[in-house]
Amino acid sequence: MYAIAIREPGEPDVLQWTEQPTPRPAAGEVLVEVAAAGVNRADLLQRQGFYPPPQGASEILGLECSGTVVELGEGVTDFAVGDQVCALLSGGGYAQQVAVPAGQVLPVPSGVDLVDAAGLPEVACTVWSNVFVEAGLRDGQLLLVHGGSGGIGTFAIQLGRALGARVAATAGSADSRKLCADLGADPVISYRDEDFVHVVKRLGGADVILDNMGASYLDRNISALAPDGHLAVIGMQGGRKAELDLGKLLAKRNRISALGLRGRPLDGPHGKAAIVAGVRERVWPLIESGEVRTIVHSRVPLPEASRAHATLESGGVHGKILLVS
Repeated sequence: MYAIAIREPGEPDVLQWTEQPTPRPAAGEVLVEVAAAGVNRADLLQRQGFYPPPQGASEILGLECSGTVVELGEGVTDFAVGDQVCALLSGGGYAQQVAVPAGQVLPVPSGVDLVDAAGLPEVACTVWSNVFVEAGLRDGQLLLVHGGSGGIGTFAIQLGRALGARVAATAGSADSRKLCADLGADPVISYRDEDFVHVVKRLGGADVILDNMGASYLDRNISALAPDGHLAVIGMQGGRKAELDLGKLLAKRNRISALGLRGRPLDGPHGKAAIVAGVRERVWPLIESGEVRTIVHSRVPLPEASRAHATLESGGVHGKILLVS
């Protein structure tokens, strides 16, 4: 088969379309003929040499894909050859075929295009596990989503609204802010021109903040939390290290979680299989009803993955970029 390989850590042009060994499904796995793969910021970090795959995972980029099941490993009974699926991966999505544990595989939701389904697993599992399972967002509470026009942001806004929360979002350009508003965020805060802390405090504070910035937003995020609020950190675009005022946390009984998805085990209470099962039960019906949808910025041929990476790095991407086989 052919797949994208990283010649050496560096800029997007280090990505090469090369022949690679065809994977074989182990016991409990399925082999998927890839129709499309989602592009995530974690892929950019791995390409640059900053985010190695977990032990035993494929060195090939790609944390989510969609496609058709072409082979079953021993013991797999939940899927059949020919099923159209999408999958949460630890790696390997930028390829013509990928082997994935059956517990990380989902049927393509009814009414969703097979290619567009590639942009669902990573965002759905990230938002569900952080905002609803870990932070416990409830009906009527306020969710603040940073980076509201991106892949995770657009999904978080929709899912929060669909499950009864109030949603505020931060975004940059006028087009980005309009997209957030169209998806149901109110208010939408310009991070360039407004102080989100003041805006959110006027609303009583955020019960949950979904943060992709990390260090640069830490103190302000804590200031913006309501009593008993929860800060869910899922990214470090604004840096890794910051000073933490524990007094602020204690005074309002706030909590902070920083939970990655890629390195989690398959099984166990915090494992990927449990997250995927929760997404299938609680999130998939909302997608099938049309209350939540995939926002696709563009489709790029898989051999041109370097172009997709350059586009994501340049900024201004709304929703997901998909690599199409």
